[in-house]
Amino acid sequence: MNTNNKLKIFNDPIYGFITIPNTLIFDLIAHKYFQRLRRISQMGLSYLVYPGAHHTRFHHALGCLHLMQNAVRILRFKNVQISEAEENGLYIAILLHDIGHGPFSHAMEHSIVEDISHEAISLKFMESLNIEFNGALDMAISMFKGVYHRSFFGQLISGQLDIDRSDYLKRDSFYTGVSEGNINSERLISMMNVVNDELVIEEKGIYSIEKFLTARRLMYWQVYLHKTSLVAEQMIMRVLKRAKELTQKGVKLEASSALRFFLCNNINSSNFDKSTLNQFSLLDDYDVMSALKSWQFHDDFVLRHLSEMILNRTLLKIKFKNNPIPDSKVESIKQNLISKYALDAYEASYFVFNGHVENLAYNPKQEGLKILYKNGKTLDILKASDHLSSKVLTKTVSKHYICFPKDIL
Repeated sequence: MNTNNKLKIFNDPIYGFITIPNTLIFDLIAHKYFQRLRRISQMGLSYLVYPGAHHTRFHHALGCLHLMQNAVRILRFKNVQISEAEENGLYIAILLHDIGHGPFSHAMEHSIVEDISHEAISLKFMESLNIEFNGALDMAISMFKGVYHRSFFGQLISGQLDIDRSDYLKRDSFYTGVSEGNINSERLISMMNVVNDELVIEEKGIYSIEKFLTARRLMYWQVYLHKTSLVAEQMIMRVLKRAKELTQKGVKLEASSALRFFLCNNINSSNFDKSTLNQFSLLDDYDVMSALKSWQFHDDFVLRHLSEMILNRTLLKIKFKNNPIPDSKVESIKQNLISKYALDAYEASYFVFNGHVENLAYNPKQEGLKILYKNGKTLDILKASDHLSSKVLTKTVSKHYICFPKDIL
């Protein structure tokens, strides 16, 4: 194939034209593993709250690639030495950092696979691709795992001000219409520098950092942990769990071959092998949605009602509380449900449950965000800023919730 045909551009609604830097990156994008991300939603079921939030992991990965190219260009302009091999490693690592996400992003991790995160699955995909591409991903894998000897590469991929967050905050803000997340990614990147192989932000970028941290905090509570998104994700996790229980009891359910594989088998970190990876690569949002359309007519009360409620957006009611929900309150609602629908206690637990969510805007225990002053000294953002409250940003905020059918109370 003519290599010139591989140097394509993508037209992105956020950044305009995104260029593909070389043929290896093009071949990775063209690979079936990466193309699957076109069918994995970036924000799960958040479109039930924000109708425009239908963008995918594919969009996000390309956006990250674009921002990483800008970061490399800026750092080189500031005389930070980055070899061609290191540059390529950065591009590959950020391009593939989310390739391990399952259907509806995080819902899969807590339902039909156990004890294995999307980051671990991303690494398995990268290792498989590395074999296929004859070791071309060695450096990218080292950077992705955070073991590369120059630490700022790892910080660019996964840190408190990384390229991942720089794209998803701006992108999710655009597609949801929530303006609080609209950070200036280009400005943030233009203020980056490196001191002693650590990523720092120049002093004049301090206000951009302040907005970034505030935006992240607001987006979590307003978008990512929105109560409707939260209950929808909990429901899809539970319907998949129920489907798995029924399948393993011998009940035949309509499902794609890939989804059926995960319903029939107990997959965890110890048995997630190459054949499992191949099955996982065939799984996307469409498998789950088409299964729900079939399951809404099943005889099983739990499976039928949960599927129907998700498809028709007649979700469970959710209430947030500042303090833990008393067990007696949960049991009381369960008993009402049991009496009304003649369910057993276990079946009722699919519809009545409680839990908690938490968010931390800035983790001082991780590598901090350092501000670089003109005299060469660096200072943590919380000490350098005269606007940010360290008490607010470094405190883990927890909210407790209870979910139950609307017709019970």
